[in-house]
Amino acid sequence: MKRIAVLTSGGDAPGMNAAVRAVTRGTLAKGWEVLGVRNGYAGLVAGTMEPLAARDVGGIMQDGGTALGSARSPEFTEAAGREKALRNLATRGVEALVVIGGNGSQTGSAALSREGFSVVGIPSTIDNDLYGTDVSIGADTAINVTLEAIDRLRTTASSHQRAFLVETMGRDCGYIALMAGIAGGAEVIVIPERDIEPPEVAERLRAAYRRGKTHAIVVVAEGARRGVHALMEHYKEHRDSIGFELRLTRLGHVVRGGAPSAADRVLATRLGAAAADALAAGRHGVLVGLVRNEIEQTALGEIAGRMRPADAGLLEMARTMAL
Repeated sequence: MKRIAVLTSGGDAPGMNAAVRAVTRGTLAKGWEVLGVRNGYAGLVAGTMEPLAARDVGGIMQDGGTALGSARSPEFTEAAGREKALRNLATRGVEALVVIGGNGSQTGSAALSREGFSVVGIPSTIDNDLYGTDVSIGADTAINVTLEAIDRLRTTASSHQRAFLVETMGRDCGYIALMAGIAGGAEVIVIPERDIEPPEVAERLRAAYRRGKTHAIVVVAEGARRGVHALMEHYKEHRDSIGFELRLTRLGHVVRGGAPSAADRVLATRLGAAAADALAAGRHGVLVGLVRNEIEQTALGEIAGRMRPADAGLLEMARTMAL
């Protein structure tokens, strides 16, 4: 092995830069060269990659987002696009690729692996829905950003005897909403993994009001089947019976932003170094993840196209804690 490339793909996640730094320095320490691919798979197809030195990745670990950039690439999903990407890698003498990203990104890395190229994946997604790892880069920071918003909203909710619907990110997986809701003491948590109808949400708010609570918080994952729109429509029709005045706050992409937490920086560093070690050991076609606090390797073919749901079993515990 003499030269590898590294790219970030899919939605940005706090800690991606720490992973790029770790891959780069872990690789350089082995005497290999590293190329950074700009804008994910789109850059791989376009051939936009440049050498990375140790100083090039200095001072980026604390930054959110991705210094390498990320972009959608419909062309890469086609065989002709992947063939072009592989030609670009061969032209530059690249022998292996490290892909930092989530479900869609690792589906792409699995496709390259099937076509005979050496690839190692690193899980990076705020949704924390990848198989092969207990936790993905960016999830801890996203939870803490959501939790800070919940804590702030609880202050004003208590002052005005209101309830707040807080929508956080989570298109198909409710991990962020579930964990932030538990940590924030939410009265109700609504996630894609467990349907809950608006009348039940309203009844729980009504019960909280009757128990003498001065405020209430409902945390909703954006991908919930009966999400904030349905909940607000139900509230408008039953405003007087719920007790609390209800307000809506949608956090949106702010959940992705900000400096990565210490946990995400350490996780990204461990996984980035592990990716370089895997290639040095001749291991490829795998995702390096953290399982029971140990680095584990899972075949990319086993995780591509699969989604790991949030543990909906925790919802009953959260409901008990909200009494």
